[in-house]
Amino acid sequence: MAVINSLTQRIFSVNSSTFEELAIDIFNFQYQHNQIYRQYSNYLGKEPRSITGMSEVPFLPIQFFKDHNVKSAEWNSELVFESSGTSGQQTSKHHVHAEQLYLKGCLQTFEHRYGDISDYTILALLPSYLERGNSGLVSMVNYFIEKTEDPDSGFFLNEFDQLQKQLLKQREKGKKTILWGVTFALLDFAVSHPINFPELIIMETGGMKGRREEQVRTDVHRILNSAFGTHAIHSEYGMTELFSQGYSKGNGIFWPAPTMKVLIRDLNDPLDYPIHHKNGGVNIIDLANIMTCSFIETKDLGLVHANGSFEINGRIDNSEMRGCNLMLF
Repeated sequence: MAVINSLTQRIFSVNSSTFEELAIDIFNFQYQHNQIYRQYSNYLGKEPRSITGMSEVPFLPIQFFKDHNVKSAEWNSELVFESSGTSGQQTSKHHVHAEQLYLKGCLQTFEHRYGDISDYTILALLPSYLERGNSGLVSMVNYFIEKTEDPDSGFFLNEFDQLQKQLLKQREKGKKTILWGVTFALLDFAVSHPINFPELIIMETGGMKGRREEQVRTDVHRILNSAFGTHAIHSEYGMTELFSQGYSKGNGIFWPAPTMKVLIRDLNDPLDYPIHHKNGGVNIIDLANIMTCSFIETKDLGLVHANGSFEINGRIDNSEMRGCNLMLF
């Protein structure tokens, strides 16, 4: 427990100069205490004595969160976050050791990018997540709503008329307002209840969840900007298997949390990391995942810029997956 406490304290004070050292220390801890991750690392011939840098650390394919209970050390789950998925799909499950530590990191990341949360009113349009329950996104946004200490902050399920009235009220008050929504719900609302509110921050989380035909990001943002008179659409990048988030203030350029770093792997050789500005598979180091696994190989396509910002450009089709992507045991 002393080791975990020490690592946790370092996680919440990490910066660019201490990130790599801490990442290696967390790898050593998880290699020792996470049986699934250790087996996978050994399968790749990776062990602590051979690791000298972040790019040499093995990244656990995200599929493992569907097939296994991914935990570092033995502990009882306080709760379990579960991915949405479509009907009949196997969902990912992220066991949570302490929800308050997750929420602490979420708030730290938000305020790092947007400032004091008490300056905002947050209106959340997340119907599919609210209907399902066990959502890390709902847990995070609910916490943010509470931290605003604003009685006008809150969730909306399908109450579009009520949401429109609240937005008109917010426009009149002139207070900073975030409309935080899943993509299909934002589009439905934009079509049926447009409102000219240029100062509104629209925070899109992505996802059609089978409710609408998939559309490219530029088309989605064009529709939303036209409906609300805004000039940019903000986005939050996160997933069930992660505790850290990235935020974009427009144009699909995301900045990762201080506890997060994105690396791009070659699709044909997943142990090779190309230079910046090349599209490839997204690997994520999430230090906040200390009690599960901090090194995740996702199925997203993206690229990383030299300044550490990143873009997400789609999903990897199964036919494109190579090498370690197929090594699920």
